Amino acid sequence: MEPGGPERIHIGQLLYAPYERFLVMLHEELAAAGYPDITAAHGNHVLRHIQRDGSRTTELAVRARLTKQSIGYLVDQLEAGGYVERVPDPTDGRSKVVRLTARGWELTVTAEAIIDRIEAGWRRQLGAAQWALLRKMLAELEPIG
Repeated sequence: MEPGGPERIHIGQLLYAPYERFLVMLHEELAAAGYPDITAAHGNHVLRHIQRDGSRTTELAVRARLTKQSIGYLVDQLEAGGYVERVPDPTDGRSKVVRLTARGWELTVTAEAIIDRIEAGWRRQLGAAQWALLRKMLAELEPIG
């Protein structure tokens, strides 16, 4: 195999394959639990970035590295599904913040339980020591931003 050839599997591919499987498993279980309208884009770009007291769409866009228009579109979908609401910003009445509704908090609790089950399965597959080592090594990689 030549360096950089098409057969080379780089670290991005090795990281992405289990992440993609994780997303498929998560969203299959979310759909079965009554949340079929939640997509990876909702979770990755909006839901994980909303602060406890709410977040402005401009803040969500910066955190997700998306345009304000793209975030607005995703927030519109989540709002239509009853997961989030836009309310006046308590620090600036001219602005609005996006915050989770009761349904949004229920989704969060459900997703966390599903994630715990997925991780438990992978921990059994790898063994406790390997799982702990994998988590440690991944945590040591420098995050973006």
